[in-house]
Amino acid sequence: MVRAAISLAEPRTARKAGDLDVTLLAATLVTAAVGVVMVYTGSRGTAAAAGLSPHYFLERQALFVLLGIGAMAALAVVDYRRLELFGMVIYGCTIAGLLGVFVIGHHAQGAGRWISLGPIEIQPSEFAIVGLIIGLATFVARRTDGLTWADLFRMLAMAAVPMLLVMAQPDLGTAVIMAVVLVIMLAVAGLPLRTLCLLAVVAGLLLLAAVEVGPKIGLLHGYQFSRLGSFLEQDSKKPSIQQSIWNVKQSKLAIGAGGLHGQGLGNGSQTNNGYVPEQQTDFIFSAVGEQLGIIGSTLLLGLLAVISWRLLRAAQLARDTFGRLLCGGAFAFIAFSTFQNAGMAMGIMPVAGVPLPFVSYGGSAVLCFFMVVGITLSVRRLRGRPAA
Repeated sequence: MVRAAISLAEPRTARKAGDLDVTLLAATLVTAAVGVVMVYTGSRGTAAAAGLSPHYFLERQALFVLLGIGAMAALAVVDYRRLELFGMVIYGCTIAGLLGVFVIGHHAQGAGRWISLGPIEIQPSEFAIVGLIIGLATFVARRTDGLTWADLFRMLAMAAVPMLLVMAQPDLGTAVIMAVVLVIMLAVAGLPLRTLCLLAVVAGLLLLAAVEVGPKIGLLHGYQFSRLGSFLEQDSKKPSIQQSIWNVKQSKLAIGAGGLHGQGLGNGSQTNNGYVPEQQTDFIFSAVGEQLGIIGSTLLLGLLAVISWRLLRAAQLARDTFGRLLCGGAFAFIAFSTFQNAGMAMGIMPVAGVPLPFVSYGGSAVLCFFMVVGITLSVRRLRGRPAA
């Protein structure tokens, strides 16, 4: 689909062999296909318990993936440099979307992260990550003489605004992803290592301060503080800790039950009986581990690693600063989301509402992951060199 659209959009003289990163495209499509299957097998029991059709989540996820492929194809065809013309407008629109959550947002499970448009629910925080990537890339690309300290503080402010708005929803996981995206993009922009280390130290101190005083001033909510604390006490027998570690405990049991080869697609007591809450979204990796085992889980993580590698490679080969920063931001977005989601399912990272790229159920997240891949395909295509 993408190659055909590119062929129609470009004059024959402008096309070159190998201008489409087939490896990135194939890995993305295969991962999304695996995601559709896992959402179905991981959600049948949940759907039935809620009185829904067993195919409810399957049909919606398949639609999300098709929409995502369409968005990816469109962005792959468009010259990515046109995004720079509207970069700050896109950033401003994402801020407006985050503010809109507090006015017309829909609350669910103690969080207000969604805006309902009829039967469609949009999660602006996911699009805010894409908007932040484009906004920061635009800002840096327009500084042709290099970044000054004043520019650095402006970039920190640009990232702080959406991060604080997202944390207030509350959505700590997305705010952390934004912070990682910022650091990686600063590194790609050529910020000196000593400055990055200084920022890392300051960020660490701010994190400690947030954990210490966050619950008192409303920056962190009680359940978020409990999650951070219980992460360090996963083997505790305290009743106050047991509730906080329930999801992780059941997730680790599911992954352990899968063994080497797994219980088989659609099988597994943890998966079918709904012992792991939010299994089709935040804890989809537990369903992968129980049904497909270590081998299947490793293959899936391998696919996501290939996607991350191709995004990083596109950043290395980009023809300009703007393209390099776009790909660097896309790499940080997908690579860290993968690490965080799989890590919390295995108990090696704190629990945060971060989806597994292309696999977890959810329209906004799926669409945004496809969008950053589409932008990267455009950057890679206009580089005019075969995939390395």
